[in-house]
Amino acid sequence: MTAVNPDILTWARETAGLSLEEAAGLIQLNDARGQSGAARLKAIEAGDDEPSRSLLKRMADRYHRPLITFYLPARPAPGDRGEDFRRAPDAPPVDYDPRLDALLRDVRARHDIVRTLLIEEETPPLPFVGSLRRSRAPADIARAIADTIGFDLRAFRRARNARQAFAYLRERLESAGIFVLLLGNLGSYHTNISSTMFRGYAIADTVAPFIVINENDNDTSWAFTALHEAAHLWLGQTGISGAAHTNRIEQLCNDVAGRLLLPAEDLAPLRTLAGRPFDVVLGEVSRTARDCKVSRRMVAYQLLRQDVIDGGMYQSLTERFRADWEKSRLRDPNAIPDDGGVSFYVVRRHRLGPALMSLAQRAVAGGELAPMRAARLLGVKPTSVHPLLTA
Repeated sequence: MTAVNPDILTWARETAGLSLEEAAGLIQLNDARGQSGAARLKAIEAGDDEPSRSLLKRMADRYHRPLITFYLPARPAPGDRGEDFRRAPDAPPVDYDPRLDALLRDVRARHDIVRTLLIEEETPPLPFVGSLRRSRAPADIARAIADTIGFDLRAFRRARNARQAFAYLRERLESAGIFVLLLGNLGSYHTNISSTMFRGYAIADTVAPFIVINENDNDTSWAFTALHEAAHLWLGQTGISGAAHTNRIEQLCNDVAGRLLLPAEDLAPLRTLAGRPFDVVLGEVSRTARDCKVSRRMVAYQLLRQDVIDGGMYQSLTERFRADWEKSRLRDPNAIPDDGGVSFYVVRRHRLGPALMSLAQRAVAGGELAPMRAARLLGVKPTSVHPLLTA
């Protein structure tokens, strides 16, 4: 039998975003013979020790790779993730994050399964994907999105809070055939990816368009990100988005989302904030964001785009928003978890979204999706597929 390639073991661990110490713990490689688990793993990756079959299976599970990957003769070439909209043209590349690379790889694998299932169901292509050009005005793109998904701003704002408002928007997007997922790690909070690394990802496929939102971002930002990525779909652009607003395409998609969630008439009363002190601007931005079920960052960005505030004020506001967000995420060890005791399956269903769950239920019930592939699609173990689909 072909031997395991030690270099592939190193590559698989690194692209899963794991240090030697983290990986040793996850694959249950314990201290032995006077060596730590991390040291034993380092020896295996150097080719000085041979991993057992059971250890390889645990590596495949924790590194999110098929077992056969470890026998490849060389590291595979990176897959096409689309464009990186997080940087301006000619700017240096954004720092590589192996966790993000692993997440995007996982998303593409899930997308491939969804696309195959929809083709088998003879789902017709969606005409709106790639139907517009980037030269179109933001108002035109916003109108096209609203008309296609049946978006009603009044219904959005009638929601009790930002999460319910997002749920309404998600339902509208998914009714048009778009899959909307909330993903921000590789299955454990230990692998959480900061929203400073990415906020959204779009796959502009006419059969199975995907929008992925980083759930680690403030939930008041989810709706804006969803519509920002929707603009990428209408423009036919697959790629990853971040916090930068200097990229022209990102500015366009931001302006589209802004017109849908915060029209000009809502900004008009805020024009009096020009030249006002920081605390006054902060207070009015916070009030508007609360009333409109959007993030404070979005309101501030729209004021920047309308030249009501300058770049210095915008930076000061976003630094304050970030500090408030980080403070709100500090956990008291004795506090009740954010999910309030909600089951794993309910949380997982929420992250995957009704559209993907419905497709998985149909495919499993009809025999088109075997348990192993269903597990890959849903991001759970095969034994958890049935409980998840029936929860």
